[in-house]
Amino acid sequence: MYYYPEQPPYFLLLIGFFIALTSGLALSGTLKLIVQQWPEDNPESPKSSSSLKQLFVPFLGITGGVCLFLSSGLQIFGFPSLLALGIGLPVSFLTCLLVWLQLGSLLTFAKREGMQALDLDS
Repeated sequence: MYYYPEQPPYFLLLIGFFIALTSGLALSGTLKLIVQQWPEDNPESPKSSSSLKQLFVPFLGITGGVCLFLSSGLQIFGFPSLLALGIGLPVSFLTCLLVWLQLGSLLTFAKREGMQALDLDS
């Protein structure tokens, strides 16, 4: 017999998606401002740690939104709430941690070598 929740968390799914989307837009805008300020800064003093501090709050919003979206989606498909949270939290946090580490190394590389070094077509 199939398990259907009485009240699936569709609203939480939409809220999680909205949080992740708006935080992603904030991260994009902050990242553009950081990159625009690079020519004004002294190239000998890379400030990658201060740039990452500015990006932390929007990225934390993306992480929370993705976690809520994933957990709610699992609940809609019939997972119990505790199991959905037990799967959604580690998957979203580990994925976002890996993306955060990659973003930090990519910003450091782009600051040191320039944006032209990131061109994959050449």
